[in-house]
Amino acid sequence: MKKLIILTGLLLSTSAYAQTEVTAGVTRGKDYGVTYALPKTAINIEVKVNKVTYTPGEFSKYADRYLRLTDVSGEPQEYWELVSVKAKSVGIPDSEHTYFVKLKDKTVAPLIELTEEILMAGSTAKMAELVAKEIYNIRESKNALVRGQADNMPKDGEQLKIMLANLEEQEAAMTEMFSGTLNKDEKIFNIRLTPDKEMDNEVAFRFSKKLGIVANNDLAGEPVYITLKNLKTVNVPEDDGKKKVDGIAYNVPGKAQVTLTEGKKQWFNGELPVTQFGTIEYLAPALFNKKSTVQVTFNPDTGGLIKVDREEGE
Repeated sequence: MKKLIILTGLLLSTSAYAQTEVTAGVTRGKDYGVTYALPKTAINIEVKVNKVTYTPGEFSKYADRYLRLTDVSGEPQEYWELVSVKAKSVGIPDSEHTYFVKLKDKTVAPLIELTEEILMAGSTAKMAELVAKEIYNIRESKNALVRGQADNMPKDGEQLKIMLANLEEQEAAMTEMFSGTLNKDEKIFNIRLTPDKEMDNEVAFRFSKKLGIVANNDLAGEPVYITLKNLKTVNVPEDDGKKKVDGIAYNVPGKAQVTLTEGKKQWFNGELPVTQFGTIEYLAPALFNKKSTVQVTFNPDTGGLIKVDREEGE
């Protein structure tokens, strides 16, 4: 498969008599020059999820009796949780908008930048009771220290801080024997959609607490919807088929309001550039037909013009 490249920077040194010719399409025969593609916009949806592994505590069945911890399961579990959903615009080569910059023999070779595409006890019940009592003792000790009522108060604030931290660490370790532990393995998925028109509550992806990210047609997952509204920031003329290639082509991207929702929860809401909602313009050929060095810089994601610099020749 032939890969297209996106133009990000173009440096042309031209003499007064060497003209730069630009045509649509690919290299013609043995002509000397560069073929490039303007980018079109894909919406990259970054989905961050956690794969959670729950390991029950040794005393999980006594969690409610001794510590009033409800909904503590005694069975190991694995499940997924959706952490965040973000969207951004990325440029991908547009095969329908490729251009060939033909360079005459007197033209100095161009410099072009291009882009390509984580205790022992007699029984478990007795042991749970003893551990629970120790947890309550630790809590009482912490309260006494904070109130300044402990039998052996620390000499200064730093020592108090250390003592409280040690007690909290002990309490947390013992509490886990009842509540169990959660191990979270973070994973990031990237989903790309290439819009050719507005989108209204279309399924971007599906998420299942049991399976994680699933296919759009897999009803085991709950849908996350995308809405993409053209903000019409660019006046796009009707295409009558008569507009000709006239100089170096670049994009004037439009903008879209993009939202990602799951039920009543809105995960993302923002404005993103979308080249499909804009138009294509051209740098005048006269710009390159003088005795000078012209440097043109484009945005690789949108194909938009960033700046044009000229250095006059001697």
